[in-house]
Amino acid sequence: MIQELKEQTPLNQPEPLPFPFNQRTFCRYERIEMRIESARVLVVNDLLHEESDLSEVAHREWGAQVATHIAQERHISSLAVENILSNIRRLVRRPETEVAHLAEVAEAVERFRPEAIVLSGTLSDFDYYNPAMIESFGHFIRATKIPVLGICGGHQLIGLCFGARIVTLDNREAHEMRVNRSFEYQYRFIRITDPGDPIFHGIHDQESGIWQDYTTEGNILRVWQNHGLQLDRVPEGFKSLATAYLCKNQMMVKRAGGQLIYAVQFHLEKSFQDLTQHNPVRDDPNSRRMLREEASKRTRWAHQNESRDGRILFENFLREALKHSARGD
Repeated sequence: MIQELKEQTPLNQPEPLPFPFNQRTFCRYERIEMRIESARVLVVNDLLHEESDLSEVAHREWGAQVATHIAQERHISSLAVENILSNIRRLVRRPETEVAHLAEVAEAVERFRPEAIVLSGTLSDFDYYNPAMIESFGHFIRATKIPVLGICGGHQLIGLCFGARIVTLDNREAHEMRVNRSFEYQYRFIRITDPGDPIFHGIHDQESGIWQDYTTEGNILRVWQNHGLQLDRVPEGFKSLATAYLCKNQMMVKRAGGQLIYAVQFHLEKSFQDLTQHNPVRDDPNSRRMLREEASKRTRWAHQNESRDGRILFENFLREALKHSARGD
């Protein structure tokens, strides 16, 4: 049934819930609580920032438009990084955060001493990146013992550094199809393949009310997708955690050699927006005005509370990262 629904759904339209969950007339709501006392998190901006970040390929193909592309990358990166920081601020009582560019990761880790690292998404293909910058990050990610979470482009970058290839959704080389790619840009459903992993903590406890019924009963997650590339396989040393029909490698983890690396193809940091966090009284004029103002701010970068699945995954990652760091694995 899920496969049939997916094949009938245009790539730019939301997917309907599979039976029997599409018969439910409600979506459970709970306040977002800060259950994590403190965490030191380094957020890595994976987007291009300076002309020195570019490869010869980027200079050749972009030509006179290099400055325009860099400006666009900087704008998108500010939105992407703020989304990640917002998650951390709303999940941790006393968060400590620092932002570093991809080229500065090793130095930032040495200075900031984080308990967790979160890699942002990306905008451009990785053959547009200076190969030296990718190589330097590869040395870091293959050696670090600090827990890491890679999001979308960060997920792909991790896979690339561990030997996987990055291809289009129809399995072509990225440089062969720069434009008119198949693209996912909407909420999609993915299937959990290893519900026993700690990132899915509470999935079998229906009484806890943490997960939606489609997750506890069907091992399904509803997540925000925004990508036209994917990893061609799960790299050696990693284990698959979730899959989907169009992009097989949706989620993976490495728990070997003292490392804890989670990577997700989807944007878990954009999977919740608690627009009713102030719990207004609807009959109160000020509350109604606040709701109207919040509604006017809804954009692709500020999602309504369509799915809390990403938020739960983010919180569970932080919990696992803190445990890992405390053990000194």
